[in-house]
Amino acid sequence: MQYPLPIAHLIDAYMKLPGIGEKTATRLAFYTMDMPQEDVEDFARALIQVKKDIHQCPICGNITEKDICDICSNHNRDQTTIMVVEQPKDVMSFEEMGEYSGLYHVLHGVLSPMDGIGPEEINIKSLITRLQKHDEVKEVILALNSTPEGESTAMYISKLIKPAGIKVTRLAAGLSVGSDIEYANSITLKRAVQGRTTL
Repeated sequence: MQYPLPIAHLIDAYMKLPGIGEKTATRLAFYTMDMPQEDVEDFARALIQVKKDIHQCPICGNITEKDICDICSNHNRDQTTIMVVEQPKDVMSFEEMGEYSGLYHVLHGVLSPMDGIGPEEINIKSLITRLQKHDEVKEVILALNSTPEGESTAMYISKLIKPAGIKVTRLAAGLSVGSDIEYANSITLKRAVQGRTTL
């Protein structure tokens, strides 16, 4: 038996989300159908609003609804340190920790030649341009996930930055190999930042 077309379209839409297979998508579609009309409309408005109002900060690449994100526009932050992360959610993880007061740079991915992702596909060029414009930066912390792709991206960026005489460090042990920053607790992240090592 085929589902009515509107439900089939909704199932297809949910299946576009990461980690959502057909069974979960079907369950979500029927759950959505049973939601009160007002909740469904709020949900639809939230989806449209996030696409319309959220964009990347032109300085660091983090997500923001303003012209420049709150972190980049805060002159009380330590302007001498930039922490490079893979995704905006990693910024949120470090900010929740409350121990880091410098700036960020979001790559929006890592190098992965097998997937066709090279330096031009992620936010590396703007990092180099940023460092050239702001000579007050003394340290770049590479806070990338401990995956083969994260490691190779860290080494690539390190080679680009080192000739400029800027200190390049990597998060310390505490983050196990293959683990994601997003899921690390605040104590683990704190130890990783405090014990960072020079590359």
